Amino acid sequence: MIDLYFWPTPNGWKASIALEEMELPYTTHLVNIGKGEQFDPEFLKIAPNNRMPAIVDPDGPDGAPISVFESGAILMYLARKTGRFYGETERDRIAVEEWLMWQMGGVGPMAGQAHHFLKYAPQLDPPQDLAYAKDRYRAEVGRLYGVLDRRLAENEYVAGDFYSIADMSIWGWASLWEGQQQALEDKPHFARWLETVSARPGVQAGRALHAELRGDHRHKKAQSVLFKR
Repeated sequence: MIDLYFWPTPNGWKASIALEEMELPYTTHLVNIGKGEQFDPEFLKIAPNNRMPAIVDPDGPDGAPISVFESGAILMYLARKTGRFYGETERDRIAVEEWLMWQMGGVGPMAGQAHHFLKYAPQLDPPQDLAYAKDRYRAEVGRLYGVLDRRLAENEYVAGDFYSIADMSIWGWASLWEGQQQALEDKPHFARWLETVSARPGVQAGRALHAELRGDHRHKKAQSVLFKR
């Protein structure tokens, strides 16, 4: 059983979806980021950057246990471990890694900032309703989704004609497009891809993991933990 350290967020979904898609047995350990549990010393031994998800695999390389932090690294590790969702050729793997890095360096950070300035910052005390920041991150997310739409005009999935960990990495953030104040009318290929990936049983199961705990973190205690440390 792989130990999954998790909270139901777009980054957490990457790991839960991958474990479901790869049919790997796992035990979930909740890390309540609104209460600051990501700063617990025991968790920091696994995830020194105080971010979830993280995993501990008792059957790591050479049969020895290993812990892995950073969602992209987790996806790559699990794909190599199972031989699934990483493509079949070196060219496939290069494409998967390109789009995985694109998500890690672009969609995740930019969509996260869009959520922060559009949804949370105006509720801070004192309010931080910053038109420049809202416009900047809304526009950058829109640009990135335009890049994705153009890619998907030529490919069924982001890395090619096969579903991969790159799709898993992008889907969680992309599925929250409404909260990022985006539109789909001008991105038909992106919309088609969202519908296709959302219909996968593994994606649905990974997204449903402890979905009842998902909150918007607008109360002052959670904001202090998440935004001031």
